[in-house]
Amino acid sequence: METAIAMAIMGILSAAGLATVDFGSQDLTVVGQEFQASLHEAFHLAWAQGKDVVVTLGDPKTPGIIPVRLPPKVKWGKPAFIPTPPGMDAPKVAGTTGSAHPRITVTPRHTATASAWFVNDGREAICMRVSGHGHIQVLRWRRSTKKWSLY
Repeated sequence: METAIAMAIMGILSAAGLATVDFGSQDLTVVGQEFQASLHEAFHLAWAQGKDVVVTLGDPKTPGIIPVRLPPKVKWGKPAFIPTPPGMDAPKVAGTTGSAHPRITVTPRHTATASAWFVNDGREAICMRVSGHGHIQVLRWRRSTKKWSLY
């Protein structure tokens, strides 16, 4: 009987403890993965079709455009309390609107429109950067460490 009571108390304490733990925004994780997947798909399609492909927020029925969808809790832009990633100049447009270039064009030769996109959930943020050579870098601002880290 004592064991059963002790186990019940441990279960209640464990449930209460897990309720207070913050595992981070799952929605931001989804956006980071969809961004990377959309760009990889665009590079593959550009190579396979021999023509440019555009990645943007857009209508999935529009030819040549691969849309990046945002969950309802994720917004474009970088909140003012989050600094820019190390080595990156403060973006003039991307900080407020979320994107330096609303469209990223990738080519069959694996080049791309250099761009930076920011999304946030009000607490944490993701910076998605694409170089002109098609290099993709996704950084995440974690409020627990107050640092940018590779995604």
